[in-house]
Amino acid sequence: MGSYNSHVTAVNYFLRGFEAQGQGDAQTALDFYNLSIVAYPTPEAYTFRGWAFSVLGDYERAIFECFQAIKLDPEFGNPYNDIGSYLIKSERWNEAIEWFERALEAKRYSARWFPYFNLGRVYEHTREWQKAKECYSQALAIDQNFTAARAGVLRIRARLN
Repeated sequence: MGSYNSHVTAVNYFLRGFEAQGQGDAQTALDFYNLSIVAYPTPEAYTFRGWAFSVLGDYERAIFECFQAIKLDPEFGNPYNDIGSYLIKSERWNEAIEWFERALEAKRYSARWFPYFNLGRVYEHTREWQKAKECYSQALAIDQNFTAARAGVLRIRARLN
């Protein structure tokens, strides 16, 4: 029964962290994600703790947290995409490609348009226009309301014409 109570406690802390994150309070979110992990470690809590560290500017720690998430559940796609995003923020564009590709391969990932979009960003940055357009188009095919992907497609079309 203790395991169940620990899990419920962890979920409550996680939700409070998520709420603080939504309000833009990374430090409070980090505090709640820490409590959640102590109560019952989950890949989601590690991934979101990584997000909190990234908002605080600590990309290396954010990446480390994502590695912890991957150790718990290698099929969870979010930390792979997040690692790629933190590498982009660290100007390590080419290193990010592998992580976005791994996010696309993950079995448990509900936001598959993000790694396509982020790959598009990398290819646009490296001036690989056709690859960028294909990735933005893939993101848009998955989520037709993803305005950033639509803008990416339009930018690349304008560049290619």
